[in-house]
Amino acid sequence: MKLLWVGLGGAAGSVARYLLESLVQRSTGTSFPLGTLAVNVVGSLGMGIAMHVAIAAGAVHSTARIAVTAGLLGGFTTYSAFNQDVLEYLRRGEWATGGAYVGATVFACLAAGAIGVVLTRAALAT
Repeated sequence: MKLLWVGLGGAAGSVARYLLESLVQRSTGTSFPLGTLAVNVVGSLGMGIAMHVAIAAGAVHSTARIAVTAGLLGGFTTYSAFNQDVLEYLRRGEWATGGAYVGATVFACLAAGAIGVVLTRAALAT
């Protein structure tokens, strides 16, 4: 049953990823992969919230936690797209842009995950 929920969550996460990435990329009009960055930051925020609720607060059944984290957020976040974007910058010799993207992604995703935990702790008073 867990496998089914992971699959359903992954399908929903993949569709959400495509929609958000496309929306952000079209609306910014830049070749810099802001859509992928936005998806990874939002996914990191969601992971921070989900893991705090599931583990620290103990408020979520393990099947629901796996469906949300491995399924929904696993389908939503885009590390493989991030990896490909960076490799393409490096292939073209755009080391500064590639490095800026790596730095922005790592910093923003870590910050978003931490913010998710802090916001959830405050909301749940845990």
